[in-house]
Amino acid sequence: MSIIIELDVMLARRKMKLQDLAQHVGITPANLSILKNGKAKAIRLETLNAICAVLECQPGDLLRFEPDK
Repeated sequence: MSIIIELDVMLARRKMKLQDLAQHVGITPANLSILKNGKAKAIRLETLNAICAVLECQPGDLLRFEPDK
């Protein structure tokens, strides 16, 4: 089973660049890119909260569960 991060989808919907989100959230663009590309092993709730606040979305808009086939 996998958790799919759909940060790129929300960024496109909000017409926002990754660098701009990183600046607003207060984390490096490199760390945000790791999250966006699905390479992150964990995300702090504080970071998820900040991302949701900036993008005006719910955590479920960013995270999707996909069971193993």
